[in-house]
Amino acid sequence: MRFRPEQHVRRQRDFRDAREKGRRFDCGGFTLWYYQRPATFAEPASAPDAPAAHAHPAPASPVSAPIDCPRVGVIASTAAVGNAVLRNRAKRRLREVFRAHQQLVPADYDLLLIARQSLNRLAYSAIEQRFTDACRRLFPKQP
Repeated sequence: MRFRPEQHVRRQRDFRDAREKGRRFDCGGFTLWYYQRPATFAEPASAPDAPAAHAHPAPASPVSAPIDCPRVGVIASTAAVGNAVLRNRAKRRLREVFRAHQQLVPADYDLLLIARQSLNRLAYSAIEQRFTDACRRLFPKQP
C-alpha cells in the first residue's frame, strides 16, 4: 500500500492531541502513541427555509471531510537519536514499517512513532516485528 499525503499527521494540534489524550505503548527501539480521532461531521450548507433572493453564497466550511485512513507522525529528536543522518534513517525506517503494515491500524486512529537511540541498532525485521506485535495487541479486531 502507498503512504499517501493525507496519512501524515501534520498539525501541531494533532500531535498534541495524540500525546495528551492518547495512550502510550513501549516497543523497545521506539514508542508508539495511539489516539482515536473523534468523528467529525460536516454542518449543513444552508437552511431550507432561508430566502434565496439576494443571498450570498456561504463561505466554505473549515470542517474537512472525515479521514478514512490511519495517520502517522514520526518524531526523531537530536537528543534522542543523534545527528541528521541518524534521525533521517530512523524516520525512514519507521515510515516504511507503518506503510507496510498500515492495514493493522483502524482507520480512525492517529499514531505517533517516537524514535529512540537504539532504533538504528535494530535490524529492520526486528522493528517490523515489534510494530506488528504492538498493533495486534492494541487493535485485536483488525485482520
